[in-house]
Amino acid sequence: MFTHPLFVLAVLCLSVVASEYLVRRTPLRHLGTALLVIIVVAVLANLGVIPSASQGSEVYVGVFRYLAPLSIFYLLLDVNLASIKRAGAPMLGLFVLGSLATAAGVLIGMQLVDGHTHFGTLYPAISGMFTGTYTGGSVNYNAIAIHYDVMREGVLYAGMTAVDNIITALWMIATLAIPLLFRRGRGMQGDVGKATENVERETEGISVLSLGVLLSVGFLALAASDTLTVWLAGIGYAVPSILILTTIALLLAQLPHFHQLAGGQVIGLFCVYLFLAVIGAFCELAALGQIGDLAWRLLALVTVTVLVHGTIVFGVAYVAKLDMDVAAVASQANIGGSSSALALAKSLDRMDLYLPGILVGALGNGLGTYLGFAVAGLVS
Repeated sequence: MFTHPLFVLAVLCLSVVASEYLVRRTPLRHLGTALLVIIVVAVLANLGVIPSASQGSEVYVGVFRYLAPLSIFYLLLDVNLASIKRAGAPMLGLFVLGSLATAAGVLIGMQLVDGHTHFGTLYPAISGMFTGTYTGGSVNYNAIAIHYDVMREGVLYAGMTAVDNIITALWMIATLAIPLLFRRGRGMQGDVGKATENVERETEGISVLSLGVLLSVGFLALAASDTLTVWLAGIGYAVPSILILTTIALLLAQLPHFHQLAGGQVIGLFCVYLFLAVIGAFCELAALGQIGDLAWRLLALVTVTVLVHGTIVFGVAYVAKLDMDVAAVASQANIGGSSSALALAKSLDRMDLYLPGILVGALGNGLGTYLGFAVAGLVS
């Protein structure tokens, strides 16, 4: 086994490359890069190619400490709150309702699986993580995981990710089927224009100037959030550093110069994948048996959460006689994020819902961390 930090970092980067290639070119695309990179690095760590969790590496510490928070910062720079109003009142209303329904679903699900007993000290973290991810997405999921150090429980984290991916895929099918059952012969509306604008970008041009600004601002924001956390703790206020970093990112995102900088989404996404790669290194086979019946409890928790969410969103839309297509896209923006909301709108042949779905998905990225921490604090 090679333990040199640069070798370990190189293997992690190549694992991201390999996972992205397999997702793009093979049937493994159904797993998604996020889950696949965890599996690839888990195999490498268990084969002894790189250090496992028990052996440790300074690279893992650095990724958790710096790259994971920076990924959240960069991805949130694309959230333009001023443009959210373009989504319209029904879409916004159903989206916010869906966020609250997700929180209610997590609380109900935790009661049904007796989460306080079986998840122990991670009960608040798991509650907050699933609330965050089904309000906005993985940005919020990781933000809460970092604060509660859930990444140290690599096997459990990998199991949560797998369950999340399964339910998200099934919910995409449900949100496609439900509107088709309730359609009332409405025609197409409006013109979406440039529908793909603001979707999470996997490729984009970047200059030395843009890269330099992004890196310096990211480093300064991370330093400022840590400094403010210490200062606030000194005067009696315990505010998570991640929450302060999220707020800084959202404020900067409203400034046109920062919002239009090219490269932030690519940097953020790659940092996320590196973070997940390290999670894979924490998945030691010897520890798999420790999950026990937590696997089915996690599946039950997430299933109940999504069913409560869906029942409330579609139930209110039906009673209020709202467009079920709008309800479906709003729900998918919660559960799957902007990209899946856009994919659903396209599948429903509703071009007029492309941009609104993207915009409320961006709102979810901003809202999810706050709501997740609120639920975690409520059950603590």
